[in-house]
Amino acid sequence: MTAAPLSIDTASPRSPWRSVLWLVLGTAVWTALIYRLPIIPMSGVPTTTHQLSVHLVVALGAWLGLSRTDLSASERRTLWLALMIPYTLWFALVWSASINGVFHADLPSRVPLLPLAIFLPVAIGAPLLLRSSRVGRVLDAMPATWLVALQVYRVFGSFALAAWLRGAMAGAFALPAGVGDVLTGLLALPAAFAVAAGTAQGRKTAIAWNVLGLVDFAVAITMGMITSPGPLQLIVPSVPSIGAGVYPDVLTPALVVPSSILLHALSLRQLLRRSNG
Repeated sequence: MTAAPLSIDTASPRSPWRSVLWLVLGTAVWTALIYRLPIIPMSGVPTTTHQLSVHLVVALGAWLGLSRTDLSASERRTLWLALMIPYTLWFALVWSASINGVFHADLPSRVPLLPLAIFLPVAIGAPLLLRSSRVGRVLDAMPATWLVALQVYRVFGSFALAAWLRGAMAGAFALPAGVGDVLTGLLALPAAFAVAAGTAQGRKTAIAWNVLGLVDFAVAITMGMITSPGPLQLIVPSVPSIGAGVYPDVLTPALVVPSSILLHALSLRQLLRRSNG
């Protein structure tokens, strides 16, 4: 007799806390490692791995979600390409711009390019994704746990805390952004297990987690803009706040932040549709 695979929907009540404990330990070890060995984050390898992993997981999650719908095979392929082609093109454009120093604070520009890279994809993507009936069908077919548990990657925001401890990043930005990201990532698993129970309280817990994640971004983006060199700077710290637009650090606000905001928006749409059903 073979054992059935354990999923987030069938795990025992102790599983989320055991998983969170391992996640807390892993985050603490990783933070200590990059604090003691700053050459690791400076190499750009963790950032590159992080960005590519998020992109691949989003692509895979979209395909698996589509596979659960009643759409035909051609409709699934068309919708998946309609989602992934612009996402991948934007990903490549921002990555190339980052490598070529387009977001560097020393470049003269009347347009705040980094805030534009954050808000433009959200302004374009959110209305399209939230109004699409086909995306709604995907969300209805997809387990609500997926879009919540996926953002466990937010624990890698601890890089800001490690940089602050080394004196390499302004505390005015690093503390609220780093703590908020780590909390959002650590709480993603308990929130996913809560919503997996299928109760009204579980959905409320997941909605509250989404709100926490969005508030974290609101605070981090605001502090990043007012502490970084540029036309929106109000506070001039003695050290940079988010790498002053330098690759690879700039990839986090330029790529991960808008992607995560859109994931929060989709999760909220999914949860609210089910609570109203």
